[in-house]
Amino acid sequence: MDFLLDPNVAYLIFLAGIVLVFMAVATPGTGVVEIGALFCFVLVGYALYNLSINWWALVILLLSIVPFVQAIRKPKSLLYLVLSILLVVIGSVFLFASEDGSLISVNPIIALISSGLVSVFLWFVLRKAIEAISRRPTHDLEALVGQVGEAKSAIHSDGSVYIAGEMWSARSDSEIPAGSHVRVIRRDGFTLVVEKQIIIS
Repeated sequence: MDFLLDPNVAYLIFLAGIVLVFMAVATPGTGVVEIGALFCFVLVGYALYNLSINWWALVILLLSIVPFVQAIRKPKSLLYLVLSILLVVIGSVFLFASEDGSLISVNPIIALISSGLVSVFLWFVLRKAIEAISRRPTHDLEALVGQVGEAKSAIHSDGSVYIAGEMWSARSDSEIPAGSHVRVIRRDGFTLVVEKQIIIS
């Protein structure tokens, strides 16, 4: 685990965790992204425990959550998304303190390239996800009850289904394998409660 004590490695894993967290919030459903984010932060937690950090940078990272939530609540205002990404980049670059007293311990070239790539990725992916959320027709959700679709992941306590031309978060009282036909029996907010549907050909 000594490789995790390299600030450059810890920084890259931390960025990966941040990306996965933002994706999990913007596009929930499968659980795979959430598990990946948790794994990244377990590794980063080990690094944070053994490395010196700039606490003010950690505060900046935590503050990035506020404009991100606002970006989801107000999809037409992209300023919140820009601000959130900017805070993530600044906070992550300066998170790990240098032992020689300098402000940054991460290789500047690595920081520049990786933060640039992450910024572009978050901008395009999250912007599309937020736009999709804003277009979701909340008044037609009841019309989904009774419709048949396909399980895109294994479904039990959570999962995702493709119904009526869209991906939806879903759950079921019993485990349903990925690829199965499912029928919507009711909804719980934006989560569809489904059951396995047997198609007789």
